[in-house]
Amino acid sequence: MALTIHHLQVSQSERIPWLCEELNIFYNLVLHQRAPFLSPQSIKDINSLGQAPVIQVFDQEGKLELTLNESGACVEYIIHKYGKSQLALPPSHKNYADYLYWFHFANSGLQPHILTTMQISRFDTGSLGPGSYVAGLQDRLRRMLERMDERLGKNEYLAGDGEFSAADIMNVFSLTTMRCFYPFDLTPYPGILAWLERCTGREGYKKARAKADPELELMIEGKPPKSFRERLVEQGKL
Repeated sequence: MALTIHHLQVSQSERIPWLCEELNIFYNLVLHQRAPFLSPQSIKDINSLGQAPVIQVFDQEGKLELTLNESGACVEYIIHKYGKSQLALPPSHKNYADYLYWFHFANSGLQPHILTTMQISRFDTGSLGPGSYVAGLQDRLRRMLERMDERLGKNEYLAGDGEFSAADIMNVFSLTTMRCFYPFDLTPYPGILAWLERCTGREGYKKARAKADPELELMIEGKPPKSFRERLVEQGKL
């Protein structure tokens, strides 16, 4: 079954080409550019919600069999349908609970919280002092990052030493490219920074990046990166 990945550049769909490169799975990659900030019509044509990633599966005759979105669902589908369950720890593994927790941490906890903090900070600029709602959101983000940093200070990867897995693939975006939309500082978290270097140094990541977002810097340094809005202004798109 032929696999096509629709990737919205500068988005969480970067996870899917990386996964396929790690699993050595052949795929067709279709790139979509933001217009200028949100999804273009080409993504909305295949997913009415306008979200990416979107994967499509075609049979040997080229007939469309499946269209699927949501990055976590796409990752699990590819792992179990194409990847012989590699990069997912089985229930029998001693680190299975760790794998499950960190796999879901990205899209169930960390990323939604970053989005909420970004949105509230943008529209509630008059309430940024100590004890404010925004300050509470920022404090919770700090505690989330501390928990991850503690984990990665003791383990090579999120699921454990020597256990690079889909949990890492799910979380790297949230701490790199995601910071284009809400720049935050990772300098206080050496465990996270070292882990980001390990992950982005993998051959699978490098190959996927060269295909999916070749002009986008890695954003693995501690200091906050330039925001996506600032980039668009510099390019004359806003």
